[in-house]
Amino acid sequence: MRVIVTGGAGFIGANLCRELAERPEISKVTALDNLSTGSASNLDGVAADLIEGSILDRELLDEVVDGAHAVVHLAARPSVPRSLTSPVASHAVNATGTVFVLEACRRGATHMIAASSSSVYGSTPALPKHEDLATRPISPYGASKLATEAYVLAYGSSFDLPALALRFFNVYGPLQPAGHAYAAVVPSFIDSALRGEPLRVHGDGRQTRDFTYVGTVARVLADAVIHRVTCPDPVNLAFGSRVSILELAERLAMTTDLPLEIRHEPPRLGDVRDSQASDGRLRRLFPEVKPVSIDTGLRHTVDWFRGLPQYAVPMAAPPARRLAAP
Repeated sequence: MRVIVTGGAGFIGANLCRELAERPEISKVTALDNLSTGSASNLDGVAADLIEGSILDRELLDEVVDGAHAVVHLAARPSVPRSLTSPVASHAVNATGTVFVLEACRRGATHMIAASSSSVYGSTPALPKHEDLATRPISPYGASKLATEAYVLAYGSSFDLPALALRFFNVYGPLQPAGHAYAAVVPSFIDSALRGEPLRVHGDGRQTRDFTYVGTVARVLADAVIHRVTCPDPVNLAFGSRVSILELAERLAMTTDLPLEIRHEPPRLGDVRDSQASDGRLRRLFPEVKPVSIDTGLRHTVDWFRGLPQYAVPMAAPPARRLAAP
């Protein structure tokens, strides 16, 4: 099988490319990425071809997708705060870009698997979030991801295109970037912890999230490709955990064995209060999936961060040697 991963040099995409390349059923993996948020170095040592380009380039898309068995569409303009700054740019990539990918897939009836987001639930207060809930996105990013999944499912219905729309929750793990204004909470916390800086918590820290380890996400996506999984409705890709931001900090303190200081800051516009997935539909489609626990996932992620040069602990200089007087 030949598989295309849009956004394949990004955090989730590169982890998926690595997973796909190790599956014997997959003969060729191609990552398409404009490197705006991803990095070619994420694919170092991975048996995948990288094509630098944008999903808004329709001619390139047609060329790359032609003859592929499946496309896993992860390319996006991420981040709620970023969408508040540039809503039109978020729409262009996340909504219009998805339509362009779908058009390329439609020409060859290529299996299309796309990443939606838990942000589509928005202000809906019910927990856990099940896929039949009304969607009420409260940010341009959430609205653009709702458009993403709506287009994917509409193409599946209208054109008999094999399609699957997965709502990602809070994915974390190795390769997730830190140290920038739009960084997610797990890499931001780990970056601060290893630098000996306070952990910045927006609001009271009691808001909850359903954290999902990237290795688990990659395995679900690879299984979806190999078994050609489709669904006429959106599917949550998370497992019903509910961890507060303050609890995350406590777990990180235990994982790193470091004293961590919390610094509270004002809540961020567009952030939802609580997020927790209902995983019934996911488990029916992928009955053998076994999620990595939050503690194990944090340990793997911290180990990866500690291996980066900027977090290396400098070795103590050897004592000076005194030369004996002649």
